[in-house]
Amino acid sequence: MSSRKVHSRLHHGDDSVGRFSEMSGKGKTVSEAKKVCKISVMDDEDLLALIANKISNPDDRRSFSEVCKQWLRVEGLNRSSLRLLRSEYLRQVLPRFPNLLTFETSEPVTDADVEFLAQTCPQLETIDLTTSGHKPFSLLGFGLVVVANRCPKLSKVLLKRRRSITDPVIVSLIKLAPNLAHLDLGGCYNISDRALKAIGCCGSLSYLDLESCGFTDRGLGFLANGSCSKTLKTLILAWCKGITDVGVSSLQKMQCLEHLNLSNSSRHKITDIGGVAISAIKTLKKLNLAALAKLSNRTVAALAQNCPNLEVLDISECRLLTGAGIRAFSGHVCLETIVLHRLHQVSASDLEHLVLGCPSLKSILLHGEESLSKILPLMRESTRRLVMMGSAFPTYSLK
Repeated sequence: MSSRKVHSRLHHGDDSVGRFSEMSGKGKTVSEAKKVCKISVMDDEDLLALIANKISNPDDRRSFSEVCKQWLRVEGLNRSSLRLLRSEYLRQVLPRFPNLLTFETSEPVTDADVEFLAQTCPQLETIDLTTSGHKPFSLLGFGLVVVANRCPKLSKVLLKRRRSITDPVIVSLIKLAPNLAHLDLGGCYNISDRALKAIGCCGSLSYLDLESCGFTDRGLGFLANGSCSKTLKTLILAWCKGITDVGVSSLQKMQCLEHLNLSNSSRHKITDIGGVAISAIKTLKKLNLAALAKLSNRTVAALAQNCPNLEVLDISECRLLTGAGIRAFSGHVCLETIVLHRLHQVSASDLEHLVLGCPSLKSILLHGEESLSKILPLMRESTRRLVMMGSAFPTYSLK
């Protein structure tokens, strides 16, 4: 049915609509009757927009847009998100969707492309340019500055593996995007202390991914002493080679941090000094310390004692740890998952002690069938059900 026929049926002789209108005066509330009247005076595109907004299934929306040119136009005006699979069509496609809130593409794009996005979609809130990192480095980032300037509602920027992004771009982005809450710079190797100084001043940021970036302890100090220390809830520092106990210790100033990932960061430069300092962050819920070779039972005991809200802990490949460290979590009231890949000094009896002493525990994750085949036969059936293979954190390949 065409949009004109829909409109006509609402205004003229459609019996079903007439009966509903009659009912609205008998037994229906005044507000319900007003709704019927409001529909009757809508123009075609308003009515179609009302219908389009009720369609959530992408296939159904596509079918809706294929009815006629007018329906195609209405669907475009009401589209809130777009994932672009072929960047060469960007300039042809975007004008159809001027009200986008979310734009996503993993394809190579230029700064001119991103600037065109800003000019075409001023309501943009999220831009996700996450890529595999194996494609041409065509984006320098200056187009993002235009996005921040032209899109006042911008709150979420994902640039994972866009390796040509540099400090000046991030400095400008922070200045021009006062509502920025989520920033992903994972795999952007050129990000250094200068960018972190600007990020530290961002008082709206709740999520920050700096995996594999090139900053130092000085940069972490900017975060810990800046405005973001009062708002940041997630901080990803995995594979960051330039940090030591000094920078990690400064993170205890974070006031509401819930998720911290330090896995594989300066494996031999982060010791129990940094580990114990982290335990002072009482708001922590998820902590990943995998492959920090210098951490010992001292760090684990401090975490068990000082982090009452900790739910997920990954201490895989911290090879100085023994069963005594694991047993420290007996009596903890919140721990749900602990990851113990390749901890050869932890025995089946240590795991049983943990299961029996930690009532909140839901899973102990080990690495490989070989580990399970050695451990499980030595445990009682009532405790072995919690031991399984797996990982609590996503794995990346940003190295």
